[in-house]
Amino acid sequence: MRLTHLRNVTLTALLALAVVLGTGGSATAAEPAAADLTFTAGQQTVTPGSSVDLTMTFTNNQETDIWFVYQSVQPTWTTTQRKDLKYAFTACTSEGVTCSGTGTTSLGVGYAVPLAPGATRTVTLTVQVAADSGCNGNIGFYSYLYYEYNGGQATKDGLFTTPETRVVCAPAATAARS
Repeated sequence: MRLTHLRNVTLTALLALAVVLGTGGSATAAEPAAADLTFTAGQQTVTPGSSVDLTMTFTNNQETDIWFVYQSVQPTWTTTQRKDLKYAFTACTSEGVTCSGTGTTSLGVGYAVPLAPGATRTVTLTVQVAADSGCNGNIGFYSYLYYEYNGGQATKDGLFTTPETRVVCAPAATAARS
């Protein structure tokens, strides 16, 4: 008889918990927070002598101002293994952002702070492929992002990967006509 009583109490407690959780979660579904950092590439392929723009958007998805940001943009390991690929960041344009390392294969990005909750900064990074660059290789970058918010009491960091851009060469017949 005690076992039946225990089962009834347990079943009642579980049903009560399900009702509490069920009504608590059904109010309004919160929208997912925007990603910290997103990238898009202006095109998927480039040829030697041309350039591609990478657009990077940093979003403060926290509930307080961001007071410190450190970001670096580096070539991926596979990109560094292709010694025949020649490229460099030739421009970094945005309002409220400064870049260091233009003219090289990696950048440092600095954001004007404080950055209010929900605010974004969009940066256009131009990658120039050298005219004598090798072909049939991918150029890709990763970005390390670290920031502090909540008056410096909380931090967040992570790695973000850009879309890769493939370097292709014009077919020999097309190059001969030029």
